[in-house]
Amino acid sequence: MFEEYSEIREAVSRLCNQFEGEYWQEKDRDRAYPTEFVKALTDAGYLSVLIPEEFGGSGLGISAACAIMEEIQKSGGNGGACHAQMYTMGTVLRHGTEEQKQLYLPKIASGEMRLQAFGVTEPTSGTDTLSLRTTAVKDGNNGYVINGQKIWTSRVEHSDLMLLLARTTPREQVEKRTGGLSVFLLDMRDAVGNGLTIRPIRTMINHATTEVFFDNLKVPASSLVGEEGKGFRYILSGLNAERILIAAECIGDAKWFIDKAKTYANERSVFGRPIGQNQGIQFPIAESYAQTEAADLMVKKSALLYEEGENCGAEANMAKYLAAEASWKAADMCMQTHGGFAFAEEYDVERKFREARLYRIAPISSNLVLSYLAEHVLGMPRSY
Repeated sequence: MFEEYSEIREAVSRLCNQFEGEYWQEKDRDRAYPTEFVKALTDAGYLSVLIPEEFGGSGLGISAACAIMEEIQKSGGNGGACHAQMYTMGTVLRHGTEEQKQLYLPKIASGEMRLQAFGVTEPTSGTDTLSLRTTAVKDGNNGYVINGQKIWTSRVEHSDLMLLLARTTPREQVEKRTGGLSVFLLDMRDAVGNGLTIRPIRTMINHATTEVFFDNLKVPASSLVGEEGKGFRYILSGLNAERILIAAECIGDAKWFIDKAKTYANERSVFGRPIGQNQGIQFPIAESYAQTEAADLMVKKSALLYEEGENCGAEANMAKYLAAEASWKAADMCMQTHGGFAFAEEYDVERKFREARLYRIAPISSNLVLSYLAEHVLGMPRSY
């Protein structure tokens, strides 16, 4: 049975009501980070729901996290400003040393430190993670020296810590393609200007994304998470959580678009009657509602399997795919329902329209999900 977390949803909704459309429009216009909103979420404990109680979190399951992220989007907000903290900390929790957990997790839970940066993608490899070129070379017994470049590394400028995937063994020296990659937890507070350079990338949405350059950045040996060379497996173990949480955000977006379109269709009169009386307006809204409800069931199913410790790779990917597609179709429907007014900033549709488009591309494109399902679920030949 699915836990709906109605009390959490109501509380998150009340918090989000303090940050209405004008707040998000201003942040979007200025490409500014929603610091006040993220602080409010942190202070209320919502970003630490997946951290165990012994480290200062709530110790709840991913279904609770999904409820939080869905409500943020449903209220018109943008959880992309902070959602990574929920799934990146899982790598530390599952694979970090006891010292790392004791040092960082309580500070992340309290908001003293932020872990929202995830350095994986590179300009030359994209989603071909096994081809990444950023290297971490041992520096005697004192640690590692990191060189390379990451791209689309969001929220770096607003994080204290970064989870980084780098190559510790040359590709030609590993037996398996998945070997030779390691995960590091970087404290960036002293790294910027000492081997770490950040360059913001201006995009069509306010996503605080950047390029990150590593030039002989020295990090202590204690930065290594888990065993050297097993980083790819560590990263994979967190991807299902990422997919599920992003899918929940998409469901929230879709519900926002549907409510926005329904309200406008009932209030807007043309030729002496509400446009919502026309089936040409009604049917697309109803279709979006049906698609969203169906996608939501897959999100709930994948979350339940994840909490039970079951293998949910297929379900997590399908949830992300179906929810992102439903969200985008709802966005297009909402735009069409509003007609020319959708282009006006005051209606706030154009901002959410731009934001919703991202999730058909990131953190994994819809085409790659279909390729995964074809190969790993349906047993079809690997596509190239």
